[in-house]
Amino acid sequence: MLNNRGFNLWADNYDKTVQVSEDNNLYPFAGYKKILNSIFSEAMQKNNSDVLDIGFGTGVLTSKLYENGHRIDGLDFSTGMISIAKTKMPNASLIEWDILNGLPFQIRRKKYDSIISTYTLHHLTDEEKVSFIKGLIPLLKEKGKIFIGDIAFNTREDMVICREENINHWDEVEYYFVYDEFNSSLNNDCRCEFHPISHCGGIFILSRK
Repeated sequence: MLNNRGFNLWADNYDKTVQVSEDNNLYPFAGYKKILNSIFSEAMQKNNSDVLDIGFGTGVLTSKLYENGHRIDGLDFSTGMISIAKTKMPNASLIEWDILNGLPFQIRRKKYDSIISTYTLHHLTDEEKVSFIKGLIPLLKEKGKIFIGDIAFNTREDMVICREENINHWDEVEYYFVYDEFNSSLNNDCRCEFHPISHCGGIFILSRK
């Protein structure tokens, strides 16, 4: 897994790297734009909403919400990514933070209409994902939702097939979502939908029960 310094070095070329993978329908970013566009459309259902973006990167998605009048809070651990995102969202509250440490105090005391995270949470183990997301649920407003766009599969068998087909590029230190296992772990805490977008990616929509 890339550390903070690795992402700082990657910041300027990150979007180009993603585009090459997406344009060729390749793991890991096949379906990337469709995933971001779908989350954007969902978050746009309410005007002037409060949005938390976890791992906002260069602000590709969140800056579009910002331009449409939404109030943005964001967490990212890359100084380089934050610098790029700030040029797009000068009045957003962008915090340098490693989610391995949970959530910062100023975030934990707020409520959001939408909490979004794209291609970030696969850096957490399965257990860490579940624990982290359980901590997000209390931050939702009454009709708020969590939108997660990431490398994800319906079943572990589907993930194994993708790994075998991409064995020369597969990242063994990332932890990808497996819907049936993820849903089972969160079943008592929230509603969980999964919408596959490509052979290696999709969107989770989580809401209060």
